[in-house]
Amino acid sequence: MPDLIITDAAVLLPDGTVRGGRTIEIKDGIIKSVREAKEGDRELPAKEHISGRGKLVMPGLADCHMHTGQQLLKGRVLDALPMIWTRIMLPFESTLTGEKMKLSASLAALEMIRSGTTAFVDAGSYHMEAAADVYVRSGLRGLLSASTMDEKGLPESIAQNADEALAQTDRLYDAYNGKGNLKVAYSLRSLLSCSDGLNRKVSERAKERGAKLQAHMNEYAGEVNFFLTNKQMRPFEYLDSIGALDGDFIAAHCLLLSEHEKELLAEHEVKVCHCPFSNCGKGAPDTPSLRARGICVGLGTDGAAHGGLSLWNEMKIFRSVMNVEYGSRLNEPAVMPAREILRMATENGYRLMGEDGGVIAPGKQADLITVNLMQPHLYPTGNPVNTLLESVTAGDVCDNIVNGKILMRDREVLTLDEEKIMKEAAEL
Repeated sequence: MPDLIITDAAVLLPDGTVRGGRTIEIKDGIIKSVREAKEGDRELPAKEHISGRGKLVMPGLADCHMHTGQQLLKGRVLDALPMIWTRIMLPFESTLTGEKMKLSASLAALEMIRSGTTAFVDAGSYHMEAAADVYVRSGLRGLLSASTMDEKGLPESIAQNADEALAQTDRLYDAYNGKGNLKVAYSLRSLLSCSDGLNRKVSERAKERGAKLQAHMNEYAGEVNFFLTNKQMRPFEYLDSIGALDGDFIAAHCLLLSEHEKELLAEHEVKVCHCPFSNCGKGAPDTPSLRARGICVGLGTDGAAHGGLSLWNEMKIFRSVMNVEYGSRLNEPAVMPAREILRMATENGYRLMGEDGGVIAPGKQADLITVNLMQPHLYPTGNPVNTLLESVTAGDVCDNIVNGKILMRDREVLTLDEEKIMKEAAEL
């Protein structure tokens, strides 16, 4: 007997087409079948049923770069003078407590579930065990890290040497890797804030454990200039020289890449994440060039301080940035097609995380969402894929399912107490 059956739905298929009148059967967290609906499907025995009438079933969204520890900073960084990292974000994170991280993760999980995100990559902060406890209960699929830096002069509450910084992630990995739907990655928070010794130790430990390694990369001119001045190499060339680059390396941002660095990314199968809203203040990535090299590129929100956690917003912004930067110059309106951007937010994101999901097909992880199509701003449409990108918002998501478990049904979050969490947020 299936655990879940979704009947009479339109489905976004792996080839980017949409087909109506489909039934999906899910068992043990895996999609077992996607077939034409038949009379009587609603009466088939299953632990749970969802009616897909008027809905589109599509892969859940994967946020490939977010910051749980900045959830309570929402609204405080827009229009602020640079550098917001040293002036605002780092001082704020140094004041975090376990209770604040628990609330931050609760709010972030609610926002992701309600906006259709099923999987996420946290870039790392402090008191991550408190966040991990919440994410296990939420049912979301996540890849977590602890903030890893040994820079001199950090606030006392987060000051660490290389061994202490590495041990912080070791503890998180031992306690939460494989717990619920979570995995743990190693991280280099910022290469400017990490010593050579820490960079090497973290890279080696990630390889020992077969874990992902993530870092903020090539985001600022000052970062690139530091390595050119002190190492006579660009950031990715430096990481290549210490053997850090491989198919498990996740590089966030990647705005300022040389041609040689792009070649290194392709050679080592490094995965890349762009964060459109956050990146707009610094530059536009050369995504067409990365795509041409076969590099896997996902999308992230860099949230929550940067614009929240809605990947629907990020997809719209990304399309506009690509058109302004490349499409208008080439007179090519489809320089970044809607189908490809949706793939970046779904299939590519799951590939970046090392997960076998992001598509609606038999044998794949049952991480999917439904979108209410029967609304004036969505219906009718001459091209459902275009409408998904142009017009759908976070509030149009009806159901959120991860590993075959319903996290949200008809806009009601089932795994977390939303009323209690919002009350705690109001009190804070």
